[in-house]
Amino acid sequence: MAIASPKTRRGETSRAAILSAALDLFQERGYEATTMRSIAERTRVSLGSSYHYFPSKEHLVLEFYRHTHELHAAAIAPLLRRDKDLAARLRGTMRSVVVTCEPFHAVAGSIFSTVANPSSPLNPFGAAAKPLRDEVVALYAEVVRGSDARIPADIAEMLPLTLWLYQMGILYFWIFDRSPGRLRTLEVIDETTDLIVRLISLANLPLLRGSRKRVLGLMKSIVEPPS
Repeated sequence: MAIASPKTRRGETSRAAILSAALDLFQERGYEATTMRSIAERTRVSLGSSYHYFPSKEHLVLEFYRHTHELHAAAIAPLLRRDKDLAARLRGTMRSVVVTCEPFHAVAGSIFSTVANPSSPLNPFGAAAKPLRDEVVALYAEVVRGSDARIPADIAEMLPLTLWLYQMGILYFWIFDRSPGRLRTLEVIDETTDLIVRLISLANLPLLRGSRKRVLGLMKSIVEPPS
């Protein structure tokens, strides 16, 4: 196994410290009121060093997105190797999103208030977020592909992207959930994942094929920008 050089290790440590300081300040002051200078001062590094690792606050938030995604992917890997039932895979994956993000619940609202703006470069549908968005969609493709569910090809094609949108909805609910242990969010996940799997199984019925095509066509028009 390759061992990181001391220089690389120092760089990784500095990046982690800057990100940690930024998240603390986002929580204390809000995203908009936090400056790169205040982040550098909190980390006790020069402003130039901060910009070396993160050219802007937006890059810090994108790093936060990636950090939580990598934690999530690692957490669900055993489940995806072990379980073939689609309902169990989807429920476990979605529950793990909430568990992974829980330490950042206090700061999530501050970040979301900015990223929810369609003109924000941090918008999940924007170009800056596309590489990570594609990785998350690919993760849901693995959730679907590794199951033993019989899924029509046209639904299987759109399902990973649909599940990413579903995850976004769950996280939106989670941000505003003040129940102990986010139990309300977990209950919503359990109910909705079962419903999704049931709807997928019903989609195989010949009677619903016409409606299925209309729904899938509508979804494509929503998520795929016009050329």
